[in-house]
Amino acid sequence: MSEPGGPDGEWRRLDGRTVLVNAVVMTGVAGGAGLPALFGLLGGMPLWQAAGWVLAGAVLLVTAATGADYVRWRRTRYRIGPERAELRTGLLLVKRRSLARERIRSVDLTANVLLRVLGLVQVRIGTGEQTGGGESTLELDAVSKAEAERLRTQLLARTAPGTADPATDGVLAALDPGWIRYAPVSFVAPLLGGAAAGTVMQVSEWFGVRAEVIDWIWGRFRDTPIVWMIVVLAVAAVATGVVGALGLWIEMWWNYRLEREPGGTLRVRRGLFTARSTSIEERRLRGIDLVEPLGVRLVGAARLDAVATGLVKDGEDERADRRTLLPAVPRVLADEVAARVLREAVAPTAASQLTPHPRAARGRRLRWALSASLLPALVLALLGWWLTPVLLWTAAGWTAVAVPVALLLGLDAYRSLGHGITGAYLLTRSGTVRRSTVALQRVGVIGWTVRQSVFQRRAGLITLSATTAAGAGAYDVRDVGEGEGLTFASEAVPGVLSPFLRHGGG
Repeated sequence: MSEPGGPDGEWRRLDGRTVLVNAVVMTGVAGGAGLPALFGLLGGMPLWQAAGWVLAGAVLLVTAATGADYVRWRRTRYRIGPERAELRTGLLLVKRRSLARERIRSVDLTANVLLRVLGLVQVRIGTGEQTGGGESTLELDAVSKAEAERLRTQLLARTAPGTADPATDGVLAALDPGWIRYAPVSFVAPLLGGAAAGTVMQVSEWFGVRAEVIDWIWGRFRDTPIVWMIVVLAVAAVATGVVGALGLWIEMWWNYRLEREPGGTLRVRRGLFTARSTSIEERRLRGIDLVEPLGVRLVGAARLDAVATGLVKDGEDERADRRTLLPAVPRVLADEVAARVLREAVAPTAASQLTPHPRAARGRRLRWALSASLLPALVLALLGWWLTPVLLWTAAGWTAVAVPVALLLGLDAYRSLGHGITGAYLLTRSGTVRRSTVALQRVGVIGWTVRQSVFQRRAGLITLSATTAAGAGAYDVRDVGEGEGLTFASEAVPGVLSPFLRHGGG
């Protein structure tokens, strides 16, 4: 059996330094778990004795984990043959996975700080098939950086017909540090603020000082009206969230680069501490999704996602969206990059004249918005009538604030509705908190689903779903007029609905 760097087709080992990586990680885990344990033992025994027990437990944990990882490394082999990529591992129960090379659609590279220091990379080879249990992927954890690049180049070295065009190859977009200004207006900021507050409470609980922390906070606001206390704490949480969002953006998008490689492969590289590389073959690209979360849209920005086959989010990928081609940038630039990605003179998403939807669709959104805003008020009012009048005043305040906001969001949701056809693409747009404009290749649509609820039937509306093998699998044209929607579907993808329309007309 050959070591890395041997001839193709022979079995190879992962890089031996992966055992060292695991040992370092487990040392950190043992230290993080041992510190609270040490404080917990100090009340019942001397410091030297408590430290001895904690140190012995840490050494045992690190030794056992490192030994198990050494066995895993010794028993793991991979090889890239002419027809298949194979991986086998296991001691008592040997597992062997095999992927046909012609079905491989992605080779993604990831390296955290520790791996980068050692010159190692995790490699994820995937077919893009939506199967459970990881049968459609091979994960090599980890190999040298040179070996990872060799594997990526070797496994994706396929030139799709008509994609070789030196004039359009090269860098499509590169990092502009000014894009960081859009990080604070994303939904991540308030989430991080809330998470920071929860972390403070959790850590204080670990060390048994939660009551002291709460008393300290209450002491700062003892003579402050409750309303101002809430406002100050909310502002502090938001400020913390903004700082966290800026830091997260830098970690995720620093060194960003989107480029088209010879042979028709789009490659996204990004990351400050954890370097990530995602490759998308153009032949499995079926369109793009221009995403405008509410805060980002208010400042005239949008991000760009790929609609492609094989970008399934499973397991660890749920924490990092592999579809994103471009972070939040000015809307004009997002359209320009979309045009470059699709090899079009003008991006389909730049089409400003989408067909609006009937007024009945507006009524449905306003009713949904009012229902969502009044339901909490109703619950508070019932509890207030039963328990305390304070909740009645809370219900009144909630209604005064939530109803106008809900109406504005409902109207915006209606204005966001639209559909159309431009060249080889059909367009559909919807959403308010997260507005999405999808440009989907018409040849990539394999079917239509027509849905009509009882309430839609009374309003003369339907919802069309364009079924495709890429992206989310189906993209909706929501609450469109019945006749107009069926005509749109028939024109966008001729021949799919025509038999049904003729039958209905008969």
